[in-house]
Amino acid sequence: MTIRVALADDQQLIRAGFRSLLEAEPDLEVVGEAATGREAVALVTREKPDVVLMDIRMPDGDGLWATERIAADPALDGTHVIVVTTFELDEYVAEAIRAGASGFLVKDTEPVELIRAVHVVAAGDALLSPRVTKRLLERVAGSLSAPADDSALAVLTDREREVLALVGQGLTNEEIGGRLFLSPLTAKTHVSRIMSKLLARDRVQLVVVAYETGLVAPGR
Repeated sequence: MTIRVALADDQQLIRAGFRSLLEAEPDLEVVGEAATGREAVALVTREKPDVVLMDIRMPDGDGLWATERIAADPALDGTHVIVVTTFELDEYVAEAIRAGASGFLVKDTEPVELIRAVHVVAAGDALLSPRVTKRLLERVAGSLSAPADDSALAVLTDREREVLALVGQGLTNEEIGGRLFLSPLTAKTHVSRIMSKLLARDRVQLVVVAYETGLVAPGR
């Protein structure tokens, strides 16, 4: 299966570099480029790519603005955004997650990591740069202040609540399986069911739910 990718960055050299890197992979296809936020939204609306590599600082609607609009469009449920930037300050990660991004990478990420990120996010998983630590993820999710109300979790089984708590702590399917004595495939199945029940786009949204409902406490 070919993964269709859109590029949004105001620097042509950056877009050309990403295109060259991605198109060297047999299962990746670049379907278009955009240099502004508005162009990015128009491109994604037209092409409906699987993954968007989105810069933050662009003219005419920045990458966070564009990401929020893409994530809010039901017709684009199959599109996942990876924010790629030279910046990795906490507030940018927080805004990217609030906007609906499924991944966050810095531009000096190794090429192999960028390729892996596209595959991971296209498969419906969430991804943060290796340099964006678990501590930062907790800080970001914990900053999404909302009353601790676990009524949203009523649709989950006890086992699914356990799995969601571990997702909220940043564990992978393999790590969740090891903690609960399950196979990685079984853990993945639980995560998929939780996403379906909570109407979550990806694991990033599950992390947010885990913190907002008090299932995981900030700093845990």
